[in-house]
Amino acid sequence: MNRPDFMGKALAEARLAASRGEVPVGAVIVVDGSIVARDGNRTRERADPTAHAEILVIREACRILGSERIGAADLYVTLEPCAMCAAAISFARIRRLYFAAGDPKGGGVIHGGRFFSAPTCHHAPEVYSGFSETEAAALLKDFFRDRRREG
Repeated sequence: MNRPDFMGKALAEARLAASRGEVPVGAVIVVDGSIVARDGNRTRERADPTAHAEILVIREACRILGSERIGAADLYVTLEPCAMCAAAISFARIRRLYFAAGDPKGGGVIHGGRFFSAPTCHHAPEVYSGFSETEAAALLKDFFRDRRREG
């Protein structure tokens, strides 16, 4: 049996975000092998600095599942979550985090403050990185290169 390409679905959401002029980050939440929520960044569209892909899918999954804690959920995201998103992942009790590209400038998982390693972190998911990293990194690089050309 083939395993579904959940990171591929997150990359599709990242491409949709880029088409809206958003930083191309996409995320999906999976429970029992099915996607419960999917979205991409919408910070510009909503004029909301918290409208990161991870936050949006966590909110939607919690709404659908009827709980602020979704410990059976796995999160697939195309970029290493920032500290804000890492905190939300922890508070939601996400079981596993899979991310594509690392983020040396803004990441909060393996870079920066390393939220899940902090003594004040109440829950740390299993973390797996590097899935579709080349494609995710190229999407981001191309997006920012094009923005610099326009500006």
